[in-house]
Amino acid sequence: MFDKKNELTFLGLGAIDDMKLNTGMKDMSEKNQYILAYLPVVKQKTYTLGALYKHYSRRNIYSLIVSRSQLNNKNIKYKDNDESTPDNLSLNYRSDEIENKFRSENIFRLPYLQLHVGGNVDYSEYTNHTFQKQFTTIPYKINYRTDLGLWKWGPYATAIYESDNERFTASLGLRSDANNYSSKMNNMLDQLSPRLSLSYRLVGDIYLNANAGRYYELPPYTVMGFKDNAGNYVNKTNDLRYIRSDQAGLGLEYRPASYLKFTAEGFYKHYNHYPMSVIDSIPLASKGTDYGVLGNEAVTSTATGRAYGMELMGRWYNYKGLTFIASYTFVRSEYKDDRNTGRYLPSAWDNKHLFTFSGTYSLPKNWDIGAKLRIVGGAPYTPYDVEKSSYVEAWDASGSLYYDYSRFNSERLKPFTQLDLRIDKTFYLKKVMLGLYIDLQNVFNSKYKEQDVYIKTGKIINPEAPREEQRYELKPVERLTETLLPSIGIMLEI
Repeated sequence: MFDKKNELTFLGLGAIDDMKLNTGMKDMSEKNQYILAYLPVVKQKTYTLGALYKHYSRRNIYSLIVSRSQLNNKNIKYKDNDESTPDNLSLNYRSDEIENKFRSENIFRLPYLQLHVGGNVDYSEYTNHTFQKQFTTIPYKINYRTDLGLWKWGPYATAIYESDNERFTASLGLRSDANNYSSKMNNMLDQLSPRLSLSYRLVGDIYLNANAGRYYELPPYTVMGFKDNAGNYVNKTNDLRYIRSDQAGLGLEYRPASYLKFTAEGFYKHYNHYPMSVIDSIPLASKGTDYGVLGNEAVTSTATGRAYGMELMGRWYNYKGLTFIASYTFVRSEYKDDRNTGRYLPSAWDNKHLFTFSGTYSLPKNWDIGAKLRIVGGAPYTPYDVEKSSYVEAWDASGSLYYDYSRFNSERLKPFTQLDLRIDKTFYLKKVMLGLYIDLQNVFNSKYKEQDVYIKTGKIINPEAPREEQRYELKPVERLTETLLPSIGIMLEI
């Protein structure tokens, strides 16, 4: 059945995360006390199975892709990690995300033109059982179950043109997406995504590149499946929409040799309809930088933001034993603060300066040495609301601190530098490849200064007050990370 014109490929991947908290640690540091106070027990199981069928003919290639993936996720947290009584349970989040995907594509090869035409139909299942204690100005609980079935579909087409002298290339594409979640998402015309990419050789080996396009992304399932205690899909009522991103870039590319390339590009991205937290008036993108459940709350599709900057990059690929890539990026990532002035504030990802170098060098007798250097600008952070955090009912609900969002990302951490080294030795035996490596992370033992935090001492400073007014005594803790991490590994291919 299968020959040079027909091809069938199967692929399967799986992973298990079984996390435990090291609560019995001897001589526990105050930094670890803070981490263990808020960190939930996370258990995850995930797999992906798929098949790809391809049929080759003289002028076209037809592909049919089917796949199924599942993510089972559990987050559990008890107050002070004490599981002796159900009253201490503060978080019990259990969810399943199952995606069944079907995609068909045809690639037509015409003179000077290549045409890609296809479409997809997906069916997703999202189940969620959530119990969570929360605190705003008073303590409350959310407790709901979700069983959401979602059909998604979308056609696309792309035309790629290349001149006979390869001086000019162009790619024009159009895609649309929709689903049956709500009337705000089921019209494909509302999620129409045009895209254009151009490249023109100015002179010699110098090219001018430009691109522009619109992209849509589905909000997280936790946002789509969130319910109130009465069982209503809150965010469907709030007219939740696809997240929209409009992007444009312009740059130069220099290719002096087949193994060497230099690029310089400026870019601009604008985001619309991003989920905005109703409680905090903060985009979810700036709240998802730590462990926990993201999006399990009421939102509106009203956040807007932007990212802009420039990137310089050089690549040397597998010539005389050397392969490397080096890049420097200046980037600003901001969102519009509509609570007051409407001015732009830095998002959680606004590091400004990013430099990365990674490379390997092949030595005789199958030895390889590699290095990775990262220099990252300081990330912005939001100061804590220490007074709110000190309330007994507030701390017991989350086991952690609350941010003062009136001062959102008003402070910034210091830059961080890290160098990693790796040495590989490969042995080629009869029908067997054996690889050994030594990996050293953070060779310089660089210190990373994180935002200082507070831990509770266990003492209530006003025990005579009513319960809602009682406050814990909090102690400041400096967080400074400096870890040289060596590892040794073995790889075997048969």
